[in-house]
Amino acid sequence: MAQTRLNKIIADAGIASRRAADQLILEGRVSVDGEVITELGNKFDPEICDIKVDGESLSISKSKTYLAFHKPAGVISTMSDPEGRSNLGDFFKDRKDRLYHVGRLDKDSEGLILLTNDGELAHRATHPSYGLEKRYLVEIEGEFNKQLSDQLLQGVRLEDGLARAVKVIHARAVSRNHHWVEITIHEGRYHIIRRLIESLGLKVLRLIRLDFGPISLGDMKPGRHRVLNSQEMTNLFNLLKLNT
Repeated sequence: MAQTRLNKIIADAGIASRRAADQLILEGRVSVDGEVITELGNKFDPEICDIKVDGESLSISKSKTYLAFHKPAGVISTMSDPEGRSNLGDFFKDRKDRLYHVGRLDKDSEGLILLTNDGELAHRATHPSYGLEKRYLVEIEGEFNKQLSDQLLQGVRLEDGLARAVKVIHARAVSRNHHWVEITIHEGRYHIIRRLIESLGLKVLRLIRLDFGPISLGDMKPGRHRVLNSQEMTNLFNLLKLNT
């Protein structure tokens, strides 16, 4: 393998984005063949050099992994949990590559999560500047009407600023006080969909992420995963301005 910038090696190992890797280097947390590296821009061959972050040697993956996973409700969006709660890592114990989840879903929510060992893609896919759209199917208790739909599109002021939906589709009315609504947003702030709905005086009964950018959940069952196909990868890389 040719010599590669140290921050890219760290990102390729799934440890952090390139920018975050630069910070690790500046903080003196990276060593190469026993020597602490604190200057940016150095290049090394990861196949012959022993590169460590916080004393742990990197596992250099020669291939990248990109998975779509249907997170069941009740599973937390971490790869491990010291309290022993059900987590994403429980579903991937047999894999040797170090996977990171792309975007969180709260414990009670379900649906699409991406997993990868590509640190740079993980960073860009969740960065606000790239604005990947996320589409959710929400089961709502309370009366939902066009006025509330328009309010979501115009924007709702929450405690951490204005938030708005990109698209709202009233999918189905079970009864006057029971509705299914599709909501598409750009951002990924904490509990953003739940907070938007609750700000309108409604209650979220169920929340399912259907799409993450160009990747769709489809008919994949909870707890199952699949490898992204070539067209999905091309679409995702183009949106994130990554070289394929």
